[in-house]
Amino acid sequence: MASLLHTASRSSLASRDCLRHRTYLPNYSRSQIPILNSVRCGVGEPLKYANGKPCVPLLRSEDLVPNFSDTKTHLVNEISKNDTRLRIFSGTANPALSQEIACCMGLELGRIKIKRFADGEIYVQLQESVRGCDVYLVQPTCPPANENLMELLVMIDACRRASAKNITAVIPYFGYARADRKTQGRESIAAKLVANLITEAGANRVLACDLHSGQSMGYFDIPVDHVYGQPVILDYLASKTIYSDDLVVVSPDVGGVARARAFAKKLSDAPLAIVDKRRHGHNVAEVMNLIGDVKGKVAVMVDDMIDTAGTITKGAALLHQEGAREVYACCTHAVFSPPAIERLSSGLFQEVIITNTIPVSEQNYFPQLTVLSVANLLGETIWRVHDDCSGGYEPYSTLGID
Repeated sequence: MASLLHTASRSSLASRDCLRHRTYLPNYSRSQIPILNSVRCGVGEPLKYANGKPCVPLLRSEDLVPNFSDTKTHLVNEISKNDTRLRIFSGTANPALSQEIACCMGLELGRIKIKRFADGEIYVQLQESVRGCDVYLVQPTCPPANENLMELLVMIDACRRASAKNITAVIPYFGYARADRKTQGRESIAAKLVANLITEAGANRVLACDLHSGQSMGYFDIPVDHVYGQPVILDYLASKTIYSDDLVVVSPDVGGVARARAFAKKLSDAPLAIVDKRRHGHNVAEVMNLIGDVKGKVAVMVDDMIDTAGTITKGAALLHQEGAREVYACCTHAVFSPPAIERLSSGLFQEVIITNTIPVSEQNYFPQLTVLSVANLLGETIWRVHDDCSGGYEPYSTLGID
């Protein structure tokens, strides 16, 4: 991967003065980098496999340093590359999303070498200096969760030993989030354990997207910026020709009522329905009854993740029995453990809308699937964290950072 985007826009006099005193130029303002001004996803058409190869924006000719001589230009270029104190590195879990984030921010991904030895051990080496830099490591702990989590820990350790000033773990999908409490005796609370591992590895901050439960933020002893993927899905639904009077938002279980209520409020204050279920074992759900009226309406089921799709498909079958005209499934994290694909493509859903926090392999695509990108959302959040800006603290707002 190439080094960070070369953005030299200071005069040659300032550059020579910088060299003489061995200081860095001030950080560039965000207005000099062509990023989007909002967190709107802006996806016009459903993304059926990939968002295409991202294109790094080109600099305008007036932003370039005058070419007085080859020697001076070379020195200015070196200062400009090192002056950007923000670095973004990608793990191997979701490199496509990492590249999109960097593209939205007008940057390039940092160079990093990640490999696995014959015995499965993970090796990480940064290919560029991060001394005194604000480093962001993009790595969801999606399946295989243990491999990706260990890789993230080794990446954090490598940055810490390379004297990075701040290390932020950008975790679009936080694995083990469902193990956030003890439901029976002698169980572990793995979410707290993972939080401790990330903290002890050397992370100074965590940026997560749609945690399974809000209390998971309290498991960290470092700041946690929690953003929500729902605005991306809301933008997409708003572009569809669905009359607001026909909409009803459905929570697939009682635990997701707060999430569904906030979603319904932003979706033209649509009415709310709740599917009551009883779980007899892990990844096994049984639908009991429906609370609310869905007859003749377009039902939008909202959840934070779809794993085996047992809960949401049984809920969709119940909605059809109760007279729902169409059923849409919306979630942020598409875990898609077998047999999720068979269940979701069985014809119960008009459309299954997900985001790209977890990469979806080509063989798991089906006609009803729509993938939206959260790169814009995460990129804007990274800029705000880097610039020490507030993002608002209203629950389920566009940015949940404060």
